[in-house]
Amino acid sequence: MRRLLAGLAASTFLFALTACGSSDDGDTSDDGAGSPGGVTTVTVGLIPIVDVAPLYLGQEKGFYEKQGLKLKLTTAQGGAAIVPAVVSGQYQFGFSNMTSLMIAQSNNVPVKAISNGIASTGQDGKDFGALTVKGDSALKSPKELAGKKVAVNTLKNINETAVRESVRKAGGDPDQVQFVELAFDQMPAALDAGQIDAAMVVEPALATIKSQGGREIASSLVDVAPNLTVAMYFTSTQYGQENPEVVKKFQDATAESLAYADAHPDEVRQIVTTYTKIPPAVLEQVTLPKWPADANRASIEKLMQLGEQDGLFKTTPDLDKLLS
Repeated sequence: MRRLLAGLAASTFLFALTACGSSDDGDTSDDGAGSPGGVTTVTVGLIPIVDVAPLYLGQEKGFYEKQGLKLKLTTAQGGAAIVPAVVSGQYQFGFSNMTSLMIAQSNNVPVKAISNGIASTGQDGKDFGALTVKGDSALKSPKELAGKKVAVNTLKNINETAVRESVRKAGGDPDQVQFVELAFDQMPAALDAGQIDAAMVVEPALATIKSQGGREIASSLVDVAPNLTVAMYFTSTQYGQENPEVVKKFQDATAESLAYADAHPDEVRQIVTTYTKIPPAVLEQVTLPKWPADANRASIEKLMQLGEQDGLFKTTPDLDKLLS
């Protein structure tokens, strides 16, 4: 845990240096931030997965432009890397899983969740995220993962927590699992080559693994809680206080984008091809998540309880401060 906190602090410092040394930190305007008719450019940190399709779709449909915003979209491996970039001011907004946000909040990192991001489908065997193994693997249950290498995109975070819960529910010991960190888009090849025994993936990596003959052994996000709020969009407390109008515009445009994505699955699949390398044939097999308007607080509380059980938090996260 000490290494995790030190890493977060170091990342925040490095990102702060980057932001201070750059003349293009994203907090700019094409016509002046405060001028009538001005277009405010904001940088948003994302992960190149299906989850964030609504933002790409909303940008294409002009929902953000209608609010006077221009999005500069940049990608990272996970929410743990996006958090310090937002706090330092390098990004104005970010997309992060709830565990990363709660870890940050429990360490007094000034973040505020402002818009819903994504939710599990809540259907076992039909979710956008799953614990997977190679097709010819002898592994049939999470209980059998003791001593096995299981890939997650970020250690000590939401996907590790989810796998641990699947192992517990199956009657196994999660402390015996060997977790390794790997980017989602690298997991299918690693699993196929036998470099790892299992992978906790989300779409489109899940569809890719299935196209290689891989199979699911657990819907780990569903195991955490029904209709789990997996991630949200957030900003720094300072940016939110100093730029309430920009935050409100981002919230309104994002709400419209989420609703549009939920109602237009074919357009979601198409937009995913613009920022991932998934083949069209595999894309048809992608299981889309849910993009509800509001976060499910009860599910976040369950995720927090599991995080505390796994020793992820320095202190109990203040959800009122993070979510309100």
